[in-house]
Amino acid sequence: MAARPSVLRAATRASRPCHSSINSYSRPAQRSFTTTTHNPRPEISSATTPNSPSHSQTPPPNDASRHGTTHFGFQDGLSESEKTERVAGVFHSVAESYDRMNDLMSFGWHRIWKDHFVSSLNPGLSSSLPPRPQRVLDVAGGTGDIAFRMLHHAHVVNHNPDVHVTISDINGSMLAVGKQRSLKLPASQQAALSFLEADATSIPPSVVPDNTFDLYTVAFGIRNFSNVPAALAEAYRVLKPGGVFACLEFSKVNSSLLDAVYKRWSFAAIPLIGQLVAGDRDSYQYLVESIERFPSQPDFRRMIREAGFEVGGQGWEDLTGGVAAIHKGMKPL
Repeated sequence: MAARPSVLRAATRASRPCHSSINSYSRPAQRSFTTTTHNPRPEISSATTPNSPSHSQTPPPNDASRHGTTHFGFQDGLSESEKTERVAGVFHSVAESYDRMNDLMSFGWHRIWKDHFVSSLNPGLSSSLPPRPQRVLDVAGGTGDIAFRMLHHAHVVNHNPDVHVTISDINGSMLAVGKQRSLKLPASQQAALSFLEADATSIPPSVVPDNTFDLYTVAFGIRNFSNVPAALAEAYRVLKPGGVFACLEFSKVNSSLLDAVYKRWSFAAIPLIGQLVAGDRDSYQYLVESIERFPSQPDFRRMIREAGFEVGGQGWEDLTGGVAAIHKGMKPL
């Protein structure tokens, strides 16, 4: 079942992209982000359709780089620019209700996953005194959920005020939410934050030069990119040698019973909640379908390796039985 794209609003360009300057530091950043996880390899369950969660008939993940087209939910054959436009329409629509809907859809578990994701990266950790600066690029992070956690962990837990986070998002409406929320941060953390409106698949080198960041994070966003391999290539480009790519994304459940319950909830309840709470069923139907189309843990690990990253151990960590997973890779020194 394809989402009804005619109902989704097309992207509206923000009146003016906010390209905050990305200041360089004079001292080298110390790599302090682990790339190794130790969970046992999950058994990947079959995908299912929204109308029949027990049947394994969901379309397989699409390889945009191989076929020249991509998908929007369960609808195949779209150009990358058309998907970008439709996804922009979705997130313009859901921006104001995004956090509330995340709480309802995940029973609040998304907050636990995000806390664990940031803790596992331990931003701001430094063995030197004074602590060495670190630079983080949080992609598709418009509302600030990950960036604000990064700054708190670095400044408060690791006592390193010399950690700067750039929030990048293609969607001006999501960035506007993050900018408004950032006003509640302590002044020192606000000063360590900047915003960038950019497409993760083609970040302008004039804005973000090669070998700029120590850490690249993306949480619950990469499945919406029009070309995931291109985004991984950009992550590799903007990271310093020794820098870490870290992704938190919905994944494949590794228990058949949990998978059946999860599919039933996703396809029956989430679009309905979207209709009742946000007045937008179609956008949440797309979000459910986009989760279903995202590659399995082993397949995404392969894509990260093909982008040039070194992957330690298994390469991913399952959360809540594989409902979500953390993937990490390191740019070789």
